[in-house]
Amino acid sequence: MYIEQAFKSKNNAWRYVLGTVVTIVAMFAGQIPLAVAVIFKLGVTADFGTMDEATMMSALDSNLTFFFLLLSFAIGLGALLFLVKNLHRQTFTELTTSRKKIDWGRFWFSFGLIVILNVTLILVDYFFISPQDYTINFNLVPFLILAGISIVMVPLQTSFEEYLFRGYLMQGIGIKTGYRWIPLVITSVVFGGLHYWNPEVTQMGDMVMVTYIGTGFMLGIMTLMDEGLELPLGFHAANNMVAALLVTADWTAFNTESIFRDVSSPVAGWDVWISVLVIYPLILLVYAKKYNWRNWGDRLFGKVEKPEVIETYGVADIEDLSEIREDY
Repeated sequence: MYIEQAFKSKNNAWRYVLGTVVTIVAMFAGQIPLAVAVIFKLGVTADFGTMDEATMMSALDSNLTFFFLLLSFAIGLGALLFLVKNLHRQTFTELTTSRKKIDWGRFWFSFGLIVILNVTLILVDYFFISPQDYTINFNLVPFLILAGISIVMVPLQTSFEEYLFRGYLMQGIGIKTGYRWIPLVITSVVFGGLHYWNPEVTQMGDMVMVTYIGTGFMLGIMTLMDEGLELPLGFHAANNMVAALLVTADWTAFNTESIFRDVSSPVAGWDVWISVLVIYPLILLVYAKKYNWRNWGDRLFGKVEKPEVIETYGVADIEDLSEIREDY
């Protein structure tokens, strides 16, 4: 079982608290290159106190800004994986899945499904529903640079969020509370809540938070039902990559050299519930049929129980008994 993988590692509560704090600090430290680039571009004498964030971000080329924004997540991911290996003595595979090895087929199925779904929805909206809301934004060279950045950096950004919330915190909170639903609720609400400072919320209103928190729950359900991160990793990477490459807007977190630009001024209303109550359950149903998910109640609401140690230690291992007791 996926959460129970953490029992194989050093899982003291203080390790998870320290690991979380250090990871977040590392991510914020990863924003220093962006700040330095903006200062270098505008000059140290610029009055930053009177500038809003959008003005400062516009000082740089959009592709360069995009790269620096994603860099902070990449640094956070590196810090998290370093801590998992050296602070918790946990393998990358155990953080990723309950299977003996990572199932990349699951990742690519999820990635392909969400790319097809998102591209289809956007093109249907562009050609048949709201063509007036879009303008063509395509410029070959900037777009190719954006594509290169997206292919390399977007999966690092989304992987950071998945490994931190659906991986590290899901496992840590799960083994400490003893129930599966508690880390599902906590990680989903915190994940969604952190998006409150996104420019989309400023434009569309607080109601759009339903989508962010609902997305957190959907990804968490995927993780618990499928006993691994492969499906959420593919979903998240595909979702953000399509957002970066296909459609941008002045009010989105990813303001890129995409193919289309959304020139509308949307306000979130009842329609945000369509994604959470209709589209997301249908996506979960596809995964459930594909991977034969069973025992929904137990996997989502059951207890997290420490597995019994059945391994027999030989004479050569006697010196390590103190470590064995700590681990198990």
